[in-house]
Amino acid sequence: MAAKLRKGDKVIVLAGKDKGKQGAIQTVMPAKGKAIVEGVNVAIRHVRQSQTTQGGRTPKAMPIDLSNLALVDANGKATRVGFREEEGKKVRFAKTTGDAI
Repeated sequence: MAAKLRKGDKVIVLAGKDKGKQGAIQTVMPAKGKAIVEGVNVAIRHVRQSQTTQGGRTPKAMPIDLSNLALVDANGKATRVGFREEEGKKVRFAKTTGDAI
């Protein structure tokens, strides 16, 4: 099955503690059905100090389920993703505006 959300896409969170936040996808894990979005679902991780790095509390973006994400269209609103053929190529398009992504 083709991926509706890909690395670099701008998405909005539909559900959860970060509902309404927007960000770009950094990593997609299709086998797990999750993605890492910058600035969303951030947890504090405690890092031990070593000879090369300073220890302390560092924020880390954790994976969020793909079902809780929606692509942001040209108008800045959440949209679903569809597929169609254009000039012999399969392209993604935003269902709200009809624009190719």
